[in-house]
Amino acid sequence: MGAGLPIALIQTRTPATAAAALAHIEPMIREAAAAGAKLILTPEGSNLLEQRRDRRAAAITDEDQDEAVLGLRRLAAELGVWLLIGSAIVHSGHTGDDRAANRALLVDPGGGIMARYDKLHVFDVDLPNGETYRESATIRPGDAAVVADTPWGRLGLSVCYDIRFPHLFRQLARAGAVMIAVPAAFTVSTGEAHWETLLRARAIETGAFILAPAQGGTHEDGRRTWGRSTVVSPWGEVIARLDHDAPGILHATLDLSAVETARAAVPALRHDRTFAAPDIAR
Repeated sequence: MGAGLPIALIQTRTPATAAAALAHIEPMIREAAAAGAKLILTPEGSNLLEQRRDRRAAAITDEDQDEAVLGLRRLAAELGVWLLIGSAIVHSGHTGDDRAANRALLVDPGGGIMARYDKLHVFDVDLPNGETYRESATIRPGDAAVVADTPWGRLGLSVCYDIRFPHLFRQLARAGAVMIAVPAAFTVSTGEAHWETLLRARAIETGAFILAPAQGGTHEDGRRTWGRSTVVSPWGEVIARLDHDAPGILHATLDLSAVETARAAVPALRHDRTFAAPDIAR
């Protein structure tokens, strides 16, 4: 696949149980690794997507018992690849709070978990088309940003709705992230309007590669997601993209020297200043 870091983004249409999710995603990860990918990323909700509350509650388990998480960890070890489980919906582990965590898991080639990140910003919105979402009712938000070391440089972690909070991405970049993952399950209406624009903006602002594996299509629980998994360069150029919402694999090769080049050309990360809050003139 040439010089640089060969990566693969896995676009899924995740089923509503962990066992079915693993069966859905495993062949694509195997194919990506066989094609040479060293870092493989999956979308938000890679272990299950189920918004019907009774079925969802019955399907969610602890991280160390989830069939998809365990299977993906074994797969990373078997294939000798780094694998970002874009997120798994698992018990949060917080006593007295029965909401789940929407948790990204970075798995090393030995199958160990190198980093965990719980989605900071939960999707509580009322869209113009009448769709309403209250993710906070079932997901406990995290409280810390996460950057992880990899053999190729630091990887910043985010999940889906986090893309709308540029100050998070700036902190990830200032902590040394040269790549930032944005695994997602974007709605069709917001994806069509905002997906690529937001991804390119975050890349330009941070001078980092943005790696965005997505869910796509109509799921078992009736939701529809946008797809269009995308890789954006530190200069804001889309260097790889799927143009559909079907399951598939998106390959790209990252020239990580492009991060230094972009940040040297426009050193905005060094130009931050503290300032007073707006003075409202009347």
